[in-house]
Amino acid sequence: MRRAVEVEAVVAREGTEFGVLERRVAVGGQQVRLQGLGGEYEEVFLPLFGAHQAQNAVTALAAVEAFLGAGAATGPIEQEAVRAAFAGVRSPGRLERVRTSPTVLIDAAHNPAGMAATVDAIKESFDFTRLVGVVSCVSGKDVHGILAALEDVCAELVVTQNSSARAMPADELGALAVDVFGADRVSVSPRLAEALTEAIELAEAGPDDALGGSGVLVTGSVITAGEARSLLGRSGA
Repeated sequence: MRRAVEVEAVVAREGTEFGVLERRVAVGGQQVRLQGLGGEYEEVFLPLFGAHQAQNAVTALAAVEAFLGAGAATGPIEQEAVRAAFAGVRSPGRLERVRTSPTVLIDAAHNPAGMAATVDAIKESFDFTRLVGVVSCVSGKDVHGILAALEDVCAELVVTQNSSARAMPADELGALAVDVFGADRVSVSPRLAEALTEAIELAEAGPDDALGGSGVLVTGSVITAGEARSLLGRSGA
């Protein structure tokens, strides 16, 4: 703040000048009420999951308001323009649903904090009776922390390896996973395509009901997310 005063920069802080006022889970995402720099924006549908995505949305809104010169003196951006813009938002590889029956989600979380946000969003927005994880990480990350976060929502884990030169070998990752999940909940499939097939088969063989059912979460690395999207028929943004 001192430096901002020195350079005559305007400061806008989430939780003070702007922020998420209210949000609730909705089909395909969430309904939010946002406080921008120029005023409130109500009944905004955001087709993304999790509290962190609502925070991202209001930060993006404040940035646009600042760019356009919107503020307390000028008032908010036109409400319908904001609603239409957020309704069209896409974030590939961020709890992206790429298949149904069973539901397959892809998420690029690659550190414990990101995985914790993903896990919270899954708990809030989905009602799985059983979730199978497909995980590949790169070396040098806090893999134990990533796996510990996943253990809270995944019944079983299929450990694999992406194509990166920095990818943690599947056997090494599998040994770490066994420490967290136990040997009976972990299998190792070094090729991502085969790991996806195995996880989908495990999910299909699990319990199913009208309220939740089984699903698959592919995660652990941005590279893993990108390669899984391609294998499952998704490309580009």
